[in-house]
Amino acid sequence: MKKIYFLLLSILLSSASFAQILAEDFDYGTTAGDLTTMSGGAWVLHSGSADPVAYVAAPTSLTMTGYPSSGIGGHATFSGASQDINRAFPEISTGTVYASALINLSAVGSGNYFIHFNSGGFRARVGAKDDGNGDILFGIGTSSSTLTYGTTPYSLNTTYLLVFSYEIATGVSNLHVLSAAAVTEPAAPEATNTGNTGTAINAIAFRQSSNIPSVAIDGVRVAENWNDIMNNSTTPSLSITAPVNGTEYAPGTTSVDVTTTVQNFMVANGTGDGHIHQILTTPGGTFDEFKYDTADQAIMVADGESYTIFMELVDNSNTPITPAVNVTVNFSVGSLTTVADIAALRADVDLNGTGGTYLLQSVPVVTYTRTSRNQKYIQDASAGVLIDDVPGNIATTFAEADGMSGLTGGVSIFNGVLQFNPSADATLVASTAVTPEVVTIATLLTDYADYQSELVKIVGATFTETGSFVNATDYTINDGASMVFRTNFSEADYIGQAIPTASGDIVVLVGEFSGAPQVTARTLTDLTLSTTSFEAKANFAVYPNPTNTGFVNITTTANEAIKVTVFNILGKTVLSQTVNNTVLNVSSLNAGVYILKLNQNGATTTKKLVIK
Repeated sequence: MKKIYFLLLSILLSSASFAQILAEDFDYGTTAGDLTTMSGGAWVLHSGSADPVAYVAAPTSLTMTGYPSSGIGGHATFSGASQDINRAFPEISTGTVYASALINLSAVGSGNYFIHFNSGGFRARVGAKDDGNGDILFGIGTSSSTLTYGTTPYSLNTTYLLVFSYEIATGVSNLHVLSAAAVTEPAAPEATNTGNTGTAINAIAFRQSSNIPSVAIDGVRVAENWNDIMNNSTTPSLSITAPVNGTEYAPGTTSVDVTTTVQNFMVANGTGDGHIHQILTTPGGTFDEFKYDTADQAIMVADGESYTIFMELVDNSNTPITPAVNVTVNFSVGSLTTVADIAALRADVDLNGTGGTYLLQSVPVVTYTRTSRNQKYIQDASAGVLIDDVPGNIATTFAEADGMSGLTGGVSIFNGVLQFNPSADATLVASTAVTPEVVTIATLLTDYADYQSELVKIVGATFTETGSFVNATDYTINDGASMVFRTNFSEADYIGQAIPTASGDIVVLVGEFSGAPQVTARTLTDLTLSTTSFEAKANFAVYPNPTNTGFVNITTTANEAIKVTVFNILGKTVLSQTVNNTVLNVSSLNAGVYILKLNQNGATTTKKLVIK
């Protein structure tokens, strides 16, 4: 039964013993499935969306005589290129971190790493590659994806015990490949590598990417010495399996389960070895009590506060055991930053970096949606931003021209593009489609940061290349200046279609790749806008332009009324009138750049207007 405390947050406590830090036997029952689900959240996703790491149900464990995590439960398999997952353990900040795993590879490619320690950076990256004769070479890299490989060939479809280590002070990583359990550490490793020093370690991770082997893995153990890798310790230990010490949780978090793990010590109320003394320090006071089981505790949390929890193993007379086994963890919950609009969001990120969590007060409009990573482009009157929602936290279905209210989450930057990472669902609000602002390529080349992720129109653009569009390819567009048009959307209906050969207006989303602006279209319609029918037939004219007289003349050869809508550079309608080949009064408008949208007999065109 869970106890409820009115605290702020839950915690991951550091191990308080010299036993193994983690013993992962993949003993999650007789139902197979996604490891992150079947493990009850012990393994968590940190990258990618497809190809989940699979739990193969018990009894299918890998075995090796003399290894303490042999023949227990099931095992895990992976061979894809997407999802990366990790399991946290109490942080180790000094000495040497050891890990071991039973592995069996059924196929191997040209080489890549598939298991590593995790923290502020990947450490002790272990990989495998084909030796050119159908056998396996194993390698390790401390902090680089370029591994140092051993020279011993190993066989496919054979179970080996990998033991790898990272010495925090020196940055030395060693890899041993064993065919039988070893009581002492062999003098010569299969491979060794030196890299970054000083990284505290708090998780072990499985990585999927191109050229990784097809992996079956079991019996993952983490310890601070070789002996505890190869033996089940009798030393009492106390830990909390999630989350990590020092974590700041997202604003809006209200409750997190604290999972206590005790080894080699029976926790009970007078009938075991003793119990747990815990002190919870909260803004509302200190809670000092004894805990007589290891059941989960649900900690109630609130925004903007910091907390401390202390736990210690005590005997049945409430005296701490000797040597002492205790842990202290500090944790907090962040505060929500409210921003008026997307421009204010961008300004705060520019000033304070990407660590904030935001509530957007404006109601942006969706300009494009993708199934890939659940991405959505949104835009309000101030700016645009790309939503990158790998976990699928926005459960509501949005379409182009829908408004989105109550958007909350954090941000990240990928290749120069600001991405909004939602932490909760948003509300659909009825809205209207965004009218693309007319811009020139020259403007985008100099001010692309101001237009990032916005939908814009480029008038009179031509493509330099001919032929058909190919996905993930750069092309050149020109309207007097030139820039990159990239086919970023593999799902776009113009992939495989002919590149337009005539000059025309195009609608594009503005992007960036590592400091260089680029644009891409959503659909074939965006690339085949009509540019001649109205203006050529009607002999369209707007003058004077620029104007400082308070009016402009709008004329056509057709003797029909013209519906005129004037937008400011934020896309907001500032004037709407119907004129008959006569004067449009713009005296109410401030000096600046505006977009005229004109409609006559169903034909529509746009024109930039400058008021001085």
